Order: sequence, then structure tokens, then C-alpha cells
Amino acid sequence: MSIVKRAVGRMVHRGWAYLREAATLSPGSTGGYRFRRLGEGACVSFPVGAIFGEAWIEIGDHTLIGERVSISAGMGPGVDLGPDSIVRIGKGCSIGRGSHIVGHQSIDIGDDVFTGPYVYVTDQNHVYDDPETPIGRQWPRNNPVVIGSGSWLGTGAIILPGTRIGRQSVVAGGAVVRGEFPDHSVIAGIPAKVVRRHSAELGWHAPGVVRLSSA
Repeated sequence: MSIVKRAVGRMVHRGWAYLREAATLSPGSTGGYRFRRLGEGACVSFPVGAIFGEAWIEIGDHTLIGERVSISAGMGPGVDLGPDSIVRIGKGCSIGRGSHIVGHQSIDIGDDVFTGPYVYVTDQNHVYDDPETPIGRQWPRNNPVVIGSGSWLGTGAIILPGTRIGRQSVVAGGAVVRGEFPDHSVIAGIPAKVVRRHSAELGWHAPGVVRLSSA
């Protein structure tokens, strides 16, 4: 490689690094003020994904939103969604690049929740009640989502409307999750189910395992 190409390459990389830092959304940046709350030390990495409805989105202190993460509240920009926030992400979280968080009624992500890339979380889905009307034209249905503090969501996991995941739980990569799951669960599969639980007596164990009497 010639000296000129190396010099140009260094300039491009330095310029890109500067651009990424300058364009990151933080509490003090112009874009940061649009959010209901963007906590101290929080940042939304550049390149930024599709973000709208910021006035109904809360992001906690020291939470990192990865590159190309889309976060939305409502069906589209410019809609008044009422007095309450819709998407709430706690403190100390890390949302993996390319993930989508799509809220219409209520999505609560607790503190210290980490995700791999390309995770999808939504509280709305299309219905197919009328077999003659195109599904995309039928009015969708909302159901709140809760993801407990301390949980980990693996790459490509899909969290569907009405899901409640307990604290300190693991969602396996690629799982399609709907329903209610207790604290300290390992959740995997399509459709997802609990494959491991934790208890003080047994530690981590498969569902249905019981402690044998020592008598």
C-alpha cells in the first residue's frame, strides 16, 4: 500500500471516529433533549436507528444504546400519546446493535438488562380475527411487556406482546417469547418455555426436578 493510501486511510478512520463521537446522543446534546428522560451518562450510539416519539421514551442513567438501534413510541412521529411515558429502559442497561424496541402501550425494561444484537421487543401485534380482511389492515392489539432487572436477552430473541419476564432471567438467542416467566428462569425455544430454574435448595435445575429426601 502506498504512503498516500495509508495517509488517506488514517484520515478516514480518524474522521469516522470523530463523527461517531460527535453524533452520539447524550443528555447534553441537542437530540438528547427530545427524550422524556435521557439519564446521566446514558448515550445513544451513532449511527442512530429509527427513533421517534422521544417525548414518551425514558432511558436510565449510564445505559448504552448500541448502533442502529430503533426505539419508537406510537405509530409514527407527531402523534400525541398522552401524559405517560410508553417505553421505559432502566439504568445500567446495554441494548445490542440493530435491536428494535417498538412500543405503543407500555414496555418496561428493568435495570441492568443486557441484550445481544438484533433483539426485537414489541407490545403490539397484528390480529387476524376477520379471515377476509388483509391482516395488515386489521386494527392491531396491544399488551404490555415487562422485562425484569438483571436479565440477559440473547442475539435475535423476539419478545412478543403480553410477555412478563422475571428478574435475573436468561432468554436464549433466537427464542420467540410470549407469556409470563418467573424470576431466575432460563427461557429458550420456539415457542419459548422455561428450560432451567433456580432455587436455594437445588441451584439451577431443569423444571420438574424435586429434592430427594435424605431420610
